[in-house]
Amino acid sequence: MHIHILGICGTFMGGLAALAREAGHRVTGCDTGVYPPMSDQLRALGIELMEGYGQDQMALQPDMFVVGNVVSRARTAEGHPRYPLMEAILEAGMPYTSGPQWLSDHVLHAAEQSRHVLAIAGTHGKTTTTAMLAWVLEQAGLTPGFLIGGVPLNFGVSARLGQLARGQSRPLFVIEADEYDTAFFDKRSKFVHYRPRTAVLNNLEFDHADIFDDLAAIERQFHHLVRTVPASGCLVVNAEQESLQRVLNMGQWSHLEGFGHGGDWQTQGEPHDFAVIHHGQQVAQVRWSLTGVHNQMNALAAIAAAQHVGVTPEQASQALANFQNVRRRMEWRGSIGSGQEAITVYDDFAHHPTAIRTTLDGLRRSLQHGRILAVFEPRSNTMKLGAMKSQLPWSLEMADLAFCHTAGLDWDAAAALAPMGARARTAASIDELVSQVTAAAAPGDHIVCMSNGGFGGIHQKLLAALQT
Repeated sequence: MHIHILGICGTFMGGLAALAREAGHRVTGCDTGVYPPMSDQLRALGIELMEGYGQDQMALQPDMFVVGNVVSRARTAEGHPRYPLMEAILEAGMPYTSGPQWLSDHVLHAAEQSRHVLAIAGTHGKTTTTAMLAWVLEQAGLTPGFLIGGVPLNFGVSARLGQLARGQSRPLFVIEADEYDTAFFDKRSKFVHYRPRTAVLNNLEFDHADIFDDLAAIERQFHHLVRTVPASGCLVVNAEQESLQRVLNMGQWSHLEGFGHGGDWQTQGEPHDFAVIHHGQQVAQVRWSLTGVHNQMNALAAIAAAQHVGVTPEQASQALANFQNVRRRMEWRGSIGSGQEAITVYDDFAHHPTAIRTTLDGLRRSLQHGRILAVFEPRSNTMKLGAMKSQLPWSLEMADLAFCHTAGLDWDAAAALAPMGARARTAASIDELVSQVTAAAAPGDHIVCMSNGGFGGIHQKLLAALQT
């Protein structure tokens, strides 16, 4: 099959492209701002990339157009379509589908070989937990396929097909299960297409204010996922969250494993060194380099999910001991100076108030000394809308100083951060932000840059400015 992917440079669609190419399909694609590293990764796979969404791409005559959720029927102020290729596809009656639907039909549940899908859903921690579970299964010799919304350092790639392992009736496939909508023509959450046999519901808070009216609307989508898990399947659910209990109260038909306080799976000890408790009995010990209660919970979810496909908690814990996390999850970007006097810069994907708070709390717990300087931009659609601005002082509580990039915001970030007093500062440009941070930085500080985008290359700019 020849597929042409619209919006190919997103993490999900880029991963799908890699899977399709590995499966032997011819893959081409288009996007705006086609640039490294995704463009390099895709071209290295032999995938031809085109800039923009021109209708001249109809000449490719693929068997199927696969449409990313970045594409819409939007018009410019002058009334011209923003995606002329999509308009041409519709006019010509050409076949098209969404990325999640194509993935389900041709990889996850292909007629010739259906896979045992292990799906990880949740407002936070999807990428990290998916990477953990894939690594646990890999170390157990099960050679899983996976599609992860980031690059796990243990694998170096975000997607692969995997193989059928001895003792398994189906190949295993671990997937990050996003609740964001599928496409402009399919407003269901992506994850309803995956039909998992093992489903992790890691946590659930309000997010995506651009497409969901309230938390109840997201809970309904999570229940749509629950409805697709067979009776022989397993739901691994955070027992501490009332929102997920409401989801289960709508009905559930599969084996249930709760984790966290009050659940079947619990922990005892600090996040970097803790016992795994199952039904009151210690079954394993996790000693690893990760920090934060959130990663402790992610590990519990991964261990419980792995047990559903035959991996013991002890095997899982041994694998987690050398888990290297995912790029952009408290990723060290550089240090200026040495020893306790070094100023260290980290990159983190945190883009929701709870994620910001758990990231900073994890760092605070791990530090022996030094201040935390939080540098962030409210870049997600939800944060840009200002739907969670009142939570920002709470999310930044663990930071000694906070610096907010305000470009593109329609709300007053300084007013939202006013409860923090002199600990919070705002800047309208990256250069101004870099100047503020470097002026404030002192030996021993830890600077955490948080954004779900490139953040204008601020990490290298900070390191360069601190060096001078």
